[in-house]
Amino acid sequence: MRLSWDWRLARVFDDAGEVVDESIWDAGRKPATVASRLSLLSKGRKTDEARRLSERFPDAIETPVHELSSGWWPQLSDEEAELLQEATLVIAQAGVAAASSDPDRRLEHLVRAGDEMRASWTTLEARVIEWAGLFLPEIDLDSQRDVIPIEIAKADTLENAADALHTVSSPTGISGAEWAALSQWARGVVEVEDRLKTIESAIREVALEHLPSTSALIGPLLAARMSITAHGRERLARLPSGTVQVLGAETSFFLHLRDGIPVPKHGHLFQHPWVSRSPRWVRGKIARMLSGKVSIAARLDAFNGQPWGESEVAEIEQKVAEIRQRHPKPTRR
Repeated sequence: MRLSWDWRLARVFDDAGEVVDESIWDAGRKPATVASRLSLLSKGRKTDEARRLSERFPDAIETPVHELSSGWWPQLSDEEAELLQEATLVIAQAGVAAASSDPDRRLEHLVRAGDEMRASWTTLEARVIEWAGLFLPEIDLDSQRDVIPIEIAKADTLENAADALHTVSSPTGISGAEWAALSQWARGVVEVEDRLKTIESAIREVALEHLPSTSALIGPLLAARMSITAHGRERLARLPSGTVQVLGAETSFFLHLRDGIPVPKHGHLFQHPWVSRSPRWVRGKIARMLSGKVSIAARLDAFNGQPWGESEVAEIEQKVAEIRQRHPKPTRR
């Protein structure tokens, strides 16, 4: 005998395909309840009807409906087909709601948006600085890089911008049309920078809530980047520290495997000042130690551990100082 079921009913067949017994669900057929039963079936669980028949016929072999011979299972009626369609809409809406409440998905969109915004801002900023440099020949473009777009955006004329930047304008001057174009471009740079700051503020807010210990250790922006590169907080918590160490260096790692270049010593962790501001010969050691601590912090975040605070971070910072002290010079080979 075989036992089969779907959201509507359950049946027990003999070897000839004759129905030995059946149990039909006909109470409270609404889209929400159908959606609930479909969710149950998607997890491989039995309906109440199937469970009852299973108790009556314990020797019956459980057989999926799609494996039954043609004609063994009743077709959907028009009313049932319409009910099933409405139920799938309920399931889809629930899926969208679940995705919107998932901090990992939210962080992914925020970080990707921030990357795209920063790429645009970098290009726009470089253009306005080089452009302004043509009409402000004595200005130090490197030291005043941050304020040039701001002052040009605020100024009414090139001379006013030069005064605000404590420099002089070009004797040849600038036409009204070109100044309008330059000024508008500078305002665009300032607006994009403001948007970027808004996105980064949102990343910090979500990361501090979703990754409190990791954010305390390496900062919320880097914590968010590590998490999305690992495809979520749960997976980051389960990765070995050696993998955490090279997250973000996947291209270099595959080149190491393919072409034999030196194995990368750090990925995203290079962005942390403990690594990037350390001497070259100790960066790998610090990244290795720090990746182990990130793994612990991620597990605290994922499994509701007590979040780290300033004391725990201070202890790790002391370990960084000790590594630097133990290796004041590069090791001779």
